[in-house]
Amino acid sequence: MKILAIETSCDETSAAVVSKNSEQNHVKVLSNVISSSLMLHSKTGGIIPDVAAREQLKYIIPVIQKAIENSKLKIKNLDAIAITQGPGLIGSLLVGVEVAKTLSYIWKKPIIPVNHLFGHIYANFVDPKNKIEFPALALLVSGGHTDLVLVKSHNNFKWLGGTRDDAAGEAFDKIGRLLNLPYPAGPTIENLAKKGDEKAFNFPRPMIGSKDFDFSFSGLKAAVWRETKKIGLFDDKTISDICVCVQKSIIEVLVRKTIKAAKETKAKSILLGGGVAANQKLRDELKLKIENLNPEINFFFPEKILCTDNAAMIGAYAVFHPGKKLWSKIYANPELYFQ
Repeated sequence: MKILAIETSCDETSAAVVSKNSEQNHVKVLSNVISSSLMLHSKTGGIIPDVAAREQLKYIIPVIQKAIENSKLKIKNLDAIAITQGPGLIGSLLVGVEVAKTLSYIWKKPIIPVNHLFGHIYANFVDPKNKIEFPALALLVSGGHTDLVLVKSHNNFKWLGGTRDDAAGEAFDKIGRLLNLPYPAGPTIENLAKKGDEKAFNFPRPMIGSKDFDFSFSGLKAAVWRETKKIGLFDDKTISDICVCVQKSIIEVLVRKTIKAAKETKAKSILLGGGVAANQKLRDELKLKIENLNPEINFFFPEKILCTDNAAMIGAYAVFHPGKKLWSKIYANPELYFQ
């Protein structure tokens, strides 16, 4: 099966061509083109939905053309078009969905609607070296979501818990704004944390000891805000200290909850996905804890280009779930969650 995948849930405009045969348990990425409007949003300290959608209108056709060109395939060789149906920004989703529907009608290709969140999980199925066994526990951690999902099989998912307020990536960005750091703040905080003293501040670890698998990071944001008000003017050293202590708090919560869930579900694999999955400290800490818990549990994470929003991960999910639909049955759903 060969699929053209399109992703426009937020500020990236991406198209990819992926393939998989019946004997493979991984996806081959033939092309993956990403155009981002991040530079525009960095000037305003966050994503402005209308700006993101207008940029996607400019670039979606060239990006699709480039993806097909890079794949060395012809349109006639494609079996279907996969499209992110949701969740995401409604304007951005509509750009992708309406273009996919139009191409489906013109090319006479069926559409495979994809939940963006499952796409992040299936970024782990791109690397042929990954021998993922079920049940697999997925930690999805990004700017909009922090969730734990049990993947019992390709067709059996169970949501275990998620964020009650700010997601982990959202907390990084909001705290970054308090420190006057550029948007998105996650990579900058990770870099500055390398220079900081992790004992300088004792920020809370919200819900780290709760019996459920839910997350909450708004209290951490509030604690950092109170600390910045007490300090007033702070120098580079203080900023680095805050960064490392914030990162430590968030990672400890993520790791503790994930390990707890792995024990209870008897997971054979742990999968990491989402933009914050690119954080090297999170990867290292989770790997260490897994090795201490049970060395037989395999730990997987995508290469960093596949952690942020991209169409290859959308195609990866689609080839394992080829539920084709007519173009007229596809609608953008910004509120789509795990289902």
